[in-house]
Amino acid sequence: MMKNLIEKALENSFSYISYREHVSKLIQEGKSTGHTQSEDLLHYSELNESRLKRLDKTIKVVPEIENQLSNLSKKHIWLVIAEGWCGDAAQILPIINKMAEISSFIDLKIVLRDDNDELMSQFLTNGGKAIPKLIILDENNNVIADWGPRPEPARRLIADYKAANGVVDEPVKIELQKWYLHDKGITTQNEIMALMTKEVLV
Repeated sequence: MMKNLIEKALENSFSYISYREHVSKLIQEGKSTGHTQSEDLLHYSELNESRLKRLDKTIKVVPEIENQLSNLSKKHIWLVIAEGWCGDAAQILPIINKMAEISSFIDLKIVLRDDNDELMSQFLTNGGKAIPKLIILDENNNVIADWGPRPEPARRLIADYKAANGVVDEPVKIELQKWYLHDKGITTQNEIMALMTKEVLV
């Protein structure tokens, strides 16, 4: 069942470049990705577009992680579930892409959440379809680990705010963006690499 869902998703997946092109083309047509269209989603997609452009230029993989990625000796597929309007996906995809570019043993594939509902339902976070979700696969498409939708400190930031205020609103979203800016993708790199290293050591 799981393998079928993954193989079906991979058949309709994007490379990072083709994902970026797809999202940009939709924005030019006044649309966002996903099965629901709204002014807000288009607005978020446009914000994310400029965020992605900036992060593609500025995100750096830390030397220690670069070294670990360079030493991988088994093929992996990194399958990411995302959408163009998702702020966390815009922060995290450029990091994952930079990491994947370092190793010829990592093949990065991106799929859209709304087009892969059954797959998404296998990787819920507290019962919700939170994205981005990274699914780490071996060369036979078996699931080794999954990660997301946010690095742990960012997850805690949102969870604590929601517990205190009952909502996730604009002020905490701004705090979250500041956290990402300050962190420079380092926590995400460390958390993903810890999953990879664990798998390699098994």
